[in-house]
Amino acid sequence: MDALLIAGLLIALLAVFTVIRSVRIVPQARARNVERLGRYHSTLGPGLNFVIPYIDRVYPMIDLREQVVSFQPQPVITEDNLVVEIDTVLYFQVTDPRAAAYEIANYIQAVEQLTVTTLRNVVGSLDLEMTLTSRDTINSQLRGVLDEATGKWGIRVNRVEIKAIDPPKSIKEAMEKQMRAERDKRAAILNAEGQRQSQILTAEGDKQSAILRAEGDRSAAILKAEGQSQAIDEVFQAVHRNDPDPKLLAYQYLQVLPELAKGPNNTFWVIPSEVTSAIQGVSKAFTEALPQSSAVNETPRVNEAAAEERKLAEQAAAEAVAEAAEADLGPRQLTAPASPLGDGLPAAQEEQRLPRENPPGEGEPVQEQRPSLWEQHRTTP
Repeated sequence: MDALLIAGLLIALLAVFTVIRSVRIVPQARARNVERLGRYHSTLGPGLNFVIPYIDRVYPMIDLREQVVSFQPQPVITEDNLVVEIDTVLYFQVTDPRAAAYEIANYIQAVEQLTVTTLRNVVGSLDLEMTLTSRDTINSQLRGVLDEATGKWGIRVNRVEIKAIDPPKSIKEAMEKQMRAERDKRAAILNAEGQRQSQILTAEGDKQSAILRAEGDRSAAILKAEGQSQAIDEVFQAVHRNDPDPKLLAYQYLQVLPELAKGPNNTFWVIPSEVTSAIQGVSKAFTEALPQSSAVNETPRVNEAAAEERKLAEQAAAEAVAEAAEADLGPRQLTAPASPLGDGLPAAQEEQRLPRENPPGEGEPVQEQRPSLWEQHRTTP
């Protein structure tokens, strides 16, 4: 009984083991090749699969997803005989599990060696400068060559990337110096451009400032000239509108004479010859009868206060003439005196210098300086 029990257990275990070996579960995006009696039979797809145990041989799973393989840096000689180390990254995908298993023994190693040889062929036709700046060109050439060569292996190369290009140390130092020189050059150029632009802007600002200042001065001069022109025109119109006679102008001229002698440094005073004409005009203004206008004809006669003021004005004019004559006795020059109230003034007399004969205290007695009647009248309230 024990032997039969043991045999039954063995048969049961064998049956269970046989059933387990006949069932194969393949995950998604995986594939397994099956050989029957040493010959390729089929490829198991994702899901539940049945095989004949002890007759069918199932090989390890093959990943159908896109794979990334990074290869070690490989020394490559460029066209200008420089050795650079290039690190590449390969993106590929198995499209045919049967070809990947039976057409090539190790497709990963085959792809790596093919990448190295193709890379040396492509980079060998480029110099270092082109190698560093033409990565896209190198990637496209590598992809085209690898995709064509690995097609029969059931592999599709999707992308080839150059991860790093390491030139020799001496070349790196030379490149750093060149880069530093280029940056210094660009900095100097930018500095010069900035100074040039600054000087141009400064000159433009000075130009605009000078133009605006000149325009302002011109406008100010024009406005000032227009104001003076209008003032002169107003004065001219007022003078002509009021129709002044020469007697008034002579009296105004006579009033300016005392201002000429007020200077602190005046030791020599020359009275022009026109003073006599002015004095004569003033004398005539106070001696001759003025023509009466229509307004005067309508108004009453001059009252006694106006007559008194005229009398005082005549006396003030006489005293002004006398004072001018007395002031000329020193080191000053005055024309020949004329009677302020008479009509016998000459039209033009030559100017002559009259020295002081007797200084005060030696000859004639010093005359007392008394205020004129005009000044007394002015100071009287």
